[in-house]
Amino acid sequence: MENTTSVYIVEDESIVAKDIQNSLRKLGYNVLGISNNGADAIKQIVELEPDIVLMDIMIKGPLTGIDVAEKIKKEYNIPSIFLTAYADESTLLKAKITEPYGYILKPFKEVDLQSNIEMAVYKHRKDSEVVKERDFLYSLVDNKEDSSRDILFVKSNSRLVKLNTSEIFFVEALKDYVVLNARYARYTIHSTMKDIEKKLDNGDFIRVHRSFIVRIDKIQTIENHTVVLEEIKKVIPIGGSYREELLKRINLI
Repeated sequence: MENTTSVYIVEDESIVAKDIQNSLRKLGYNVLGISNNGADAIKQIVELEPDIVLMDIMIKGPLTGIDVAEKIKKEYNIPSIFLTAYADESTLLKAKITEPYGYILKPFKEVDLQSNIEMAVYKHRKDSEVVKERDFLYSLVDNKEDSSRDILFVKSNSRLVKLNTSEIFFVEALKDYVVLNARYARYTIHSTMKDIEKKLDNGDFIRVHRSFIVRIDKIQTIENHTVVLEEIKKVIPIGGSYREELLKRINLI
């Protein structure tokens, strides 16, 4: 059965490379080519843009498989799966830092190739979607015009919904996500509090806790170490390091 996934092989042992190529073609993958050294590999990979690269860690020459994998991922967003028969601990540590999408041990079985490739391609596609979505959702906010800075576009049920920042009561951090709590809805996005602070820098919001940003004009009362938001009556803690800045920002008499 034909597979639309394209694969490039970087392997300096010709017999092993041909074996991998035959196995991939048998499984229905589109093999774009083979390189036995880092320099040729980078040139071909950049030109052909494969979906995934099967990368021997210990290829001969000045560039290791780790070097190649790091470059194509960082500069061209092309993922790699490492092939290795054996590597010492320091080499494996270097390989780990490049965040490969999998490891295949030699000698391998066809099922190892297929399962690793399918999981790697799926994960890379999802990772790329998250990055593109995050960048696009805030593209208007990056515009320096004031009108644009009061609007966010948030993905909800496969749609992009325009959200005026005046509707946001507070933002809460949840691990790798943040939740925008608006008047009538909640939107969960993949981002960081630091990034959200930059996007909500029009003077209407303030961070009151490591995990909370609130809209200043939604604050109803401040008591001890908490703020209460009007309408929704949400009680939010005030972090010790944020209290002084909060008191400076409110119109205190």
